[in-house]
Amino acid sequence: MEKTNSGSAAKKGLGVRELAFIGMFGAIAAVLMFFEFPLPFAPGFYKLDFSEVPVLIGSFALGPIAGVFIELIKILIHFVIKGTSTAGVGELANFLIGIAFVLPAGIIYSLGKTRKRAIIGMIVGTLTMVAAGCFINAFVLLPTYAKAFEMPMDALIAMGTAVNPHVNSLLTFALLCVAPFNLLKGIVVSIVTMLLYKRISSLIKGVRQ
Repeated sequence: MEKTNSGSAAKKGLGVRELAFIGMFGAIAAVLMFFEFPLPFAPGFYKLDFSEVPVLIGSFALGPIAGVFIELIKILIHFVIKGTSTAGVGELANFLIGIAFVLPAGIIYSLGKTRKRAIIGMIVGTLTMVAAGCFINAFVLLPTYAKAFEMPMDALIAMGTAVNPHVNSLLTFALLCVAPFNLLKGIVVSIVTMLLYKRISSLIKGVRQ
């Protein structure tokens, strides 16, 4: 009976209720994105928020592809409401870094929905986000910020040096500011998700049936 249901669901693709939850999670994530907290070890333009929590919960409950759509909706809503100062590059970077976190976590969890797989998925997702964050910031986001605000790269690096005297290049900026930021974000989001997932998943248990 379960095989029939899952086969039927696969043929139908995303159902109406599933799409509704994707939209709802995306909207909640967009709202949470406005509540940001600065961190002492990173320059002021890096701020922690909890917008990845509903994205990760949606990825676990509805599948990794749903998580990608939730992340996209989050970014689009935030872009429409707040606009951009980087011609959309910052938003694209945020989207890619978010996907680097929730997609591996969602894929691993979907292979066997157990607590152990959820933890492994979030660890892998966090490490992937750290790596992607370093690469995207160093080669895309920071150069774009420097160009958009007509700021020499040395000035951006100096902002990192102000919070960590060991920062003296774009590479050390990424390793000593960006990497710890994304590592902490992944850990915090994972903990909050673990605390909330059981309660929220029961509300959407029948979505994919």
